[in-house]
Amino acid sequence: MGRVKLRFARGLEVEFRDRDRALQQVEWMAERGTLFPTVVYGPEGCGKTALLMQAKAILEEHGYHVVYASPLEEEAREMLSYTPTLGEIAREIFKAFPEPYSRVVDVAIAIAGEAVRRLRRPRVALLVDDIFQAVGVDRAEVYVKMLLNLIEYPPGDYESIVVLVSSSEGVTRERIGRHNWATIKILWNMSREGFKQLYDAIPNGGKLEYETLWRLTGGNPRHLRRLYEAEWNVDITVKSMVKERKLDILVATLSREEVEVLKQVLVDPDSLVEHLREKHVQELERRLVELNLIMYMHDRDEHFWIDQPPPERDQELGIGRFYAWQTPLHREAVRRALEIASS
Repeated sequence: MGRVKLRFARGLEVEFRDRDRALQQVEWMAERGTLFPTVVYGPEGCGKTALLMQAKAILEEHGYHVVYASPLEEEAREMLSYTPTLGEIAREIFKAFPEPYSRVVDVAIAIAGEAVRRLRRPRVALLVDDIFQAVGVDRAEVYVKMLLNLIEYPPGDYESIVVLVSSSEGVTRERIGRHNWATIKILWNMSREGFKQLYDAIPNGGKLEYETLWRLTGGNPRHLRRLYEAEWNVDITVKSMVKERKLDILVATLSREEVEVLKQVLVDPDSLVEHLREKHVQELERRLVELNLIMYMHDRDEHFWIDQPPPERDQELGIGRFYAWQTPLHREAVRRALEIASS
């Protein structure tokens, strides 16, 4: 199985690394298909896009006609790709949409459906990255049902079909989970060993020590890239996160009781559980999830995860049994916002 090349930063490409168990799971999907759309959740920048790109290569090796959509890409040519065998179908579908790139998820679904209808008992795969950010959280259930219909009520006969989509939008998990329309899996940040491989692939150029970067990022490749692009300036990176997510405004709007709970969550994210009977803490939890700062964690049974689950507790990285900070940098950004509010 060939490993795809991924753009890490301007002028720097790296090979897909680690995630051996995740790749075995994709192989399993390729051999059997998916009975339900598989929705992969995980921290922003944990490697969901990289996994889907590697999955595309695996599925094509297994003889699948693959449609891959990444609707949040800035350049139109990177929003949609497909196996060359789907070229004619794709061109026809494009003509049916006046502004195809503004509705690239619908275009991708249409191409996959038309491939099932036209080709002779094909193997078809549909991969969509960051789907709910693209279509809107309020339409998450509608699109999951559309994907399920493609599997259960196809426009033609197929040999096998794989539907694999990703999202960082933790607020959609509850909506989707209340229906039996999808299989929900979680992908966490990279393992210590895999992250070390990625670290070693980056030119030295004054980079921080590996252990320091592990404690800052918790194995999140996008935040490693952010630090690389900031020339390893941690302070600038944290300040940027505060401003991008308006964390200073978040903290300024919290009640005194919510601020005290938030301070406890900085030390132990599971402290949220102790207070969730209180309505104002329920609202705080919702906002922290909505801002992609923390995640509700699942049972560590490997059935619920893509790749290896994290440990049940890791205080250094901000991981608890029930909740976890997406990365230690997210926790540090909230800590900084609290300091700004109290100064």
